[in-house]
Amino acid sequence: MIGLDTNVIIRYLTQDDKTQSGKANKLIENTLTETQPGFISLISLVEVVWVLESCYDQSKENILDVVQVLLTTRQLLIENAEVAYLALKRFSAGNGDFSDALIAVISEQRGCESIKTFDKKATSFGMTLL
Repeated sequence: MIGLDTNVIIRYLTQDDKTQSGKANKLIENTLTETQPGFISLISLVEVVWVLESCYDQSKENILDVVQVLLTTRQLLIENAEVAYLALKRFSAGNGDFSDALIAVISEQRGCESIKTFDKKATSFGMTLL
């Protein structure tokens, strides 16, 4: 297994730097396999969403598609993929950030009776205002 930092994933997705994108393409397309996958941590997944939103002005629909592809690509292994998938479903239906959806899902799975926030948008994911 080979860990993938956010910038490698972003270069692959955006193809915005010829040299780095070429290296990312070679790694992801020619080196990674189902038996030797690339590992994407939840932190990197959150960063990918944030970078696509804030730096590349990608729409929520495009980001949903990208994350879905990352979750279903056989040569990639997403940390706690089932949690990421549940967060993706909430993110698609709510008004907040993907990171908030992920926080809500993880907190609930860990047995939290409530999740407090100051972010009104995060309430769309089941959090309650403090």
